Amino acid sequence: MRLSLTGRNVEVTPALRQQVSRQIQKLERVAGDMAVSAQVVLARERFRCLTTVTLHARGDRVLTGLGDATTWLASIKEACESLEKQTRKVKEKWTTRKRRATGGKRLPVPPEAAGAAPPLDAATLGPRIIRARHLVRSLSLDAARARLAKSSDEFLVFRNSETGRTAVLVRRQDGNFGLIEPEA
Repeated sequence: MRLSLTGRNVEVTPALRQQVSRQIQKLERVAGDMAVSAQVVLARERFRCLTTVTLHARGDRVLTGLGDATTWLASIKEACESLEKQTRKVKEKWTTRKRRATGGKRLPVPPEAAGAAPPLDAATLGPRIIRARHLVRSLSLDAARARLAKSSDEFLVFRNSETGRTAVLVRRQDGNFGLIEPEA
């Protein structure tokens, strides 16, 4: 999860940054893969320490927690606890809602219609498509080859630094590497 930390009328010291990151890590454990990024704004008004934590989540959800205390630790903790409650509530809604709503009563299937269609299984449908996301980095061809040689992966998706185009480097069975570049 990306973390953006801003201080208004406050110098963000390493100790303060560490307190914020600890509380965000606790929040990240609760949120799991729901959390995309977090923005933390620390502000000082007279004797008050104000903390605003904005969490960007999947599904265009934006959760906000506010903390107001006399110490930074209490303010950060209050904001994160508020955000943790909201996160639990959203996750509970996602897990308890019905995935497929039925439109009223379902009619029983006649026996002759039930035998007409063959049952669907993995053999009749064929192989499934499994979506995977990869970080695309800008690398030279030699750097990409070195990175793929060090790893146990079968391929590496990268942006060629010389051409600026996306390419795929594949480990071949004969021990060589194959380069796949799209045509323009």
